[in-house]
Amino acid sequence: MNAVSTAVEVSNVTKRYGDVAAATGISFEVARGEVFGLIGPNGAGKTTVIRMLMEIIKPDSGQIRILGQSLRETTKNHTGYLPEERGLYKKMTVGDALSYLASLKGCSGPAVQQRAAALLERTGMHPHRQKKVEELSKGMAQLIQFIATILHDPDVVMLDEPFYGLDPVNTRLIKDMVGELRRAGKAVILSTHMMNEVEELCDRILMVNRGRPVLYGNLAEIKDRYRTNSVFISVDGDPGRIEGVTGTKDHGAYLELALDDRTSPQAVLAGLIGRHITVNRFEVALPPLSEIFIRVARGQPDE
Repeated sequence: MNAVSTAVEVSNVTKRYGDVAAATGISFEVARGEVFGLIGPNGAGKTTVIRMLMEIIKPDSGQIRILGQSLRETTKNHTGYLPEERGLYKKMTVGDALSYLASLKGCSGPAVQQRAAALLERTGMHPHRQKKVEELSKGMAQLIQFIATILHDPDVVMLDEPFYGLDPVNTRLIKDMVGELRRAGKAVILSTHMMNEVEELCDRILMVNRGRPVLYGNLAEIKDRYRTNSVFISVDGDPGRIEGVTGTKDHGAYLELALDDRTSPQAVLAGLIGRHITVNRFEVALPPLSEIFIRVARGQPDE
């Protein structure tokens, strides 16, 4: 494949099932070395988009390019897909299942066996390589499915609800491995309902609702766009009355100050310093992605 910087290009893609529009006018790009969040309410069209990227289903219109090329059979060998509905052969041993799934992506021989052994060690699954899949716990099977997704060293990795059913230790493990994929220059598309995971891992996001794109761009810029006029502060002692502050909420370790429309965060900070108050923390309050998600899903405009 060509070493293009843009790994995934989706241009005005639409998919209908009879009178139901599963996806309408979907456009986005994912760069190499980027974790891209695909989010939205249940039934919003996220899985439809991923299945079109994998050519499991074909769009009615629009264009999809992976690594600079239109979708074709050879393109699939450079993609890895962790579906929401897990699919390992239960009667196979872990080792045989991994070898078989890698062979479907054109990988076999000693090199893939070495990579499988390394990934099994990395995830703590190497002692279980001779077990049948049906003997594994749900969380262990999920780790094996993740290994199968990246075993052939794909350039584009699509993860649909990768943390579902994992305990905190294995959730941390998968997040660490997603970070390793990013540093290796892979393009990762992450679809999940867990907004805290999106905030931690993703550089940019696309939110779809009722099959349509409703929010797209850099995560930090989106959070800044939806922020309210308030700040978090931690000071020594009682800050007293602060000009321009309309309300105060005590969060224990810090105070949240709501500002009126005429007062900037910088003016509040300058006022505190001017009164010789020791400021240990001063932060412009940004809304969590979960709050933005709810506002957009309910059709509330940004500020």
